[in-house]
Amino acid sequence: MLEPVGLNSVEELTYRLLVSAAEAEVGELGRHTRLGPEQVGDALRSMAAKGLVREVSPGRFAAVAPDIALGASLLRRQQSLDWARRSLEELSEEYRANVRRRDAAQLIEVLPNRAAMREHLLHMQDNAREEILGFCLAGPVAMTAAQNDAEPSALARGVTYRVIYERALLEEPGMQADVAQAIKLGERSRAIPRLPVRLTVADRRIGLLTLVQRPGLSEPTAALIRGGTLLDALLALFESQWDRATPLSVMDGGALSLEAETAPCPLDPDDLYLLSLLVAGVPDKSIASQLGISQRTVQRRVSGIMEAAGVQTRMQLAWHAARERWL
Repeated sequence: MLEPVGLNSVEELTYRLLVSAAEAEVGELGRHTRLGPEQVGDALRSMAAKGLVREVSPGRFAAVAPDIALGASLLRRQQSLDWARRSLEELSEEYRANVRRRDAAQLIEVLPNRAAMREHLLHMQDNAREEILGFCLAGPVAMTAAQNDAEPSALARGVTYRVIYERALLEEPGMQADVAQAIKLGERSRAIPRLPVRLTVADRRIGLLTLVQRPGLSEPTAALIRGGTLLDALLALFESQWDRATPLSVMDGGALSLEAETAPCPLDPDDLYLLSLLVAGVPDKSIASQLGISQRTVQRRVSGIMEAAGVQTRMQLAWHAARERWL
């Protein structure tokens, strides 16, 4: 049982006897283990080198406390296993990425029916760690919002949901109540007059895209997309639709509001003036001269404005300011 920490069967038997006896001589150990003096001596020398036993007097040995002797070894082995596991995950991901580049079947899997779509939609949500993105069109194909019992548990463990609903879907019986409940649980929801495709993406790594849904066909089909430029294109499509869509909120009475109010601008007049100069294309050096501050202060204040807007670049900041009507 102690092989994982480097003890062979003879060493383990000898060590266990020393633990139970506190101290013992080589001859006593030999009689209890039925091993010869040479075998016992070899085992004791090996364990002494490992810090498991100590010689208290000539030919007499005692066991070192197990938690001291074996605890550090177990910790080192656990760390080594953790490092090996991380390396294995990195190598596996690299392998899968290389295989997908050479084999389209590894990149895209066709789901032939409604049951397969439902199974994968639930699986994607159950295994999501960070974010679920979704386009919800009128006339659900795999399952309705009420049947999606994976979303509440995913939201509860911290997964972010961003979902865009087609307006016609919100007009279906009971749908507004379902969306209002999802918003209360933490879903970020928006609405748009019409969506181009039916789509779900988990952690920006795997997407499910409905392929065929025509009147008269008994079963819809979908593509399960694992990475690649196709998934990148779908993510870009989602973000563009998200920017165009109208935020949804829940009113005090619990009803769903399709005309959510724009959040108030978080910037003070000075930062708004700086932002107006920035959007107008005035260089930082000229802004600093006009405001009577250093160029470094300009850059620091711009960084603060970008943080307030939740963007990474100045181009994104200009787009965000226009969309939110800050200027």
